Amino acid sequence: MATMTTALASSLSSKAKTTFLDSSFHGVPISSPTRVQPIKSTQQNLSVSMSASNTPYDLKSFEFAPIKESIVSREMTRRYMMDMITYADTDVVVVGAGSAGLSCAYELSKNPNIQVAIIEQSVSPGGGAWLGGQLFSAMVVRKPAHLFLDELNIEYDEQDTYVVIKHAALFTSTIMSKLLARPNVKLFNAVAVEDLIVKGDRVAGVVTNWALVSMNHDTQSCMDPNVMEAKVVVSSCGHDGPFGATGVKRLRSIGMIDSVPGMKALDMNAAEDAIVRLTREIVPGMIVTGMEVAEIDGSPRMGPTFGAMMISGQKAAHLALKALGQPNALDGTFVGSTQPELILAAADAAEIVDA
Repeated sequence: MATMTTALASSLSSKAKTTFLDSSFHGVPISSPTRVQPIKSTQQNLSVSMSASNTPYDLKSFEFAPIKESIVSREMTRRYMMDMITYADTDVVVVGAGSAGLSCAYELSKNPNIQVAIIEQSVSPGGGAWLGGQLFSAMVVRKPAHLFLDELNIEYDEQDTYVVIKHAALFTSTIMSKLLARPNVKLFNAVAVEDLIVKGDRVAGVVTNWALVSMNHDTQSCMDPNVMEAKVVVSSCGHDGPFGATGVKRLRSIGMIDSVPGMKALDMNAAEDAIVRLTREIVPGMIVTGMEVAEIDGSPRMGPTFGAMMISGQKAAHLALKALGQPNALDGTFVGSTQPELILAAADAAEIVDA
C-alpha cells in the first residue's frame, strides 16, 4: 500500500503545471490532466491512510490556541474595510460571479497590473454552474472550450465533440480557488449592484449596496448605497430575473440603448457561437458577457452547455485589456500565439456595436 501511495503522489506531482500567465486563450500547449484511477475506500485503506498522514497534533487531546472574540471581529472588519478602500477606484469591476464572470475575472487576473473587483449578489458565487441541467450533476462542455478545462487541470470524460465533467461543482470550485488566491482580485459577495455610474456617454463604475438591503428597499426607510469607480465594467448578470440582466436593463431605462428584446428559444448550436461572437463593449466603458448577451441581442438560449460561458468570459477579459491599453489576444499583442479555434468566432465583434 505504501508503494501505491508513493506512486499516486508521484503521478499527481508530475502533472504539467501552468505558469501565472499561461492561457488556453493564447495557445500555450497544456497537457491533458493525468487520469488517476480511483482507489476504492475500504477499512484497510482507510486505516493505512490515517496512519500515514503524520497528523501534527493529537486528535485524542485537542485544544485550540486561545483568542479574544474582539480580535476576530477586528480582523474581519479591518480587512474588509481595507478592501473597500482599495477597490473604491479600480481597473475592472466584474458584476456577477457565474461561469462567465468567473472566467472573465480569471483571465484578467493573469495580468498582475490589473486590479479586479468581482461583485456577486448571492452569498455563494458560481451562479448556475454548481449543477448541470435540471439539477443534475454533470457539466457538458463542447469542444474546443475543453482547452480552458485543461488549463485549469479539471478532469473530464472526453467524447468526440464534447467533454463531460462528472460534477459541475468541480469547475466552479476549481476556478474560484485559483482566482481568489491571486493578490489582484477581490470578491465582494452578498453585495448587489443597484445602478451604474455614468459620466457623459461612458459607464464609469457601479452603485452598490448589501444584497439584503437591495431586496428590502420597499420594506425599510431609505438606505443609501455606496459606489465603486472603474475604468471598465463587465456585466455578466445572466439572463432576465430578479437580479438578472440588470446591466443592460439599466442601460435601456436611461436611454443608452434602445431595447432589450430577451433571449429566444433554445438552440444549442446557434446559441453558443452567438454568445461568444456578440460578447462586446456595448457602450463605452461597459462590456457584456455570458447569458446577458442573449438578452440584449435576442439570440437563442443554449440550455445546459457551458463552453460559451467560459469563452465569452475570456473574450470579455481581453476586450477589457484592450480598453485598458494592455496586451490582449484580440489585437495580437498578447504574449504567445492565439488559439485560432477560440478566437475565430470572436474576432469580428471586438469593437463597440450598436444595440
